[in-house]
Amino acid sequence: MLPVELILLLLSPVFLCCVILEWRFAVLRRQNWYHWRDTLANATLALLHQGADMLALLLLMPFFYWLHQYRLFTIELTAVNLLLAFILQDFLYYWFHRGSHHIRWFWASHVAHHSSRLMNFSTAFRQSLTYPISGMWLFWLPMILIGYEPTLVFAVVAVNLAFQFFVHTQAIGRLGWLEYLFNTPSHHRVHHACNDIYLDRNFGGVLIIWDRLFGTFVPEQADEPCRYGITDDFNSTNPLTITFYEWQRMWREARQTGRQHSLWQILVKMPAKLKYNPAAKTPE
Repeated sequence: MLPVELILLLLSPVFLCCVILEWRFAVLRRQNWYHWRDTLANATLALLHQGADMLALLLLMPFFYWLHQYRLFTIELTAVNLLLAFILQDFLYYWFHRGSHHIRWFWASHVAHHSSRLMNFSTAFRQSLTYPISGMWLFWLPMILIGYEPTLVFAVVAVNLAFQFFVHTQAIGRLGWLEYLFNTPSHHRVHHACNDIYLDRNFGGVLIIWDRLFGTFVPEQADEPCRYGITDDFNSTNPLTITFYEWQRMWREARQTGRQHSLWQILVKMPAKLKYNPAAKTPE
């Protein structure tokens, strides 16, 4: 088993406990944070995503090691180099995440994660099995070319993604000075919101400093509650519908045009974001 799957597998009991505790907390507070169909869809999508990722890594790992032979440096495994690997990977994740909101080819996979109108720990599981097709792995190639060993790179990716599980919650408020440095539940609630002022903001994985540096940071506003989901009137708990929603839209548009320029725009240019529709309902 590859390190990325092993790390997430070892942490899965912790994730499950957090989901149960948050659900119980929501019940006691009479908060409508969980719907069983939505949670079941999230769990199913997580299994499909992990299976697709495992298969993709098995198929692509020979390519990553072939590429590694052309590395610029030979990097020893030291505490300093490991810290630099975490920072570099988080920096690259920021650009992957930002690109996934502005380039339609990447959004076609990422939209699955944003498609729920709920926000809870299980939302972190809501991932697409098409990430290997859209090319999430392309963003980690600079680390391999610099000199980081491929297995280490994907272990760092796994730790980054594991951290992000804990920011998918409404149960935790602001965290003082940590808000200036790290991605927190407050920052990530903004990221999942489809309010006009929150759209396409706070892309950081572990660190929020990239958003502050590159002008994509917006704090959570007390007078502007987050409304979750995408701006389309999308409301499904079918894992296949969730996974292929944007891919189907792109395919339909592509079939309607024979011009290469238009096809390129379909694959790359994002459709105009709609205003939030308050009439759209959360799943029962």
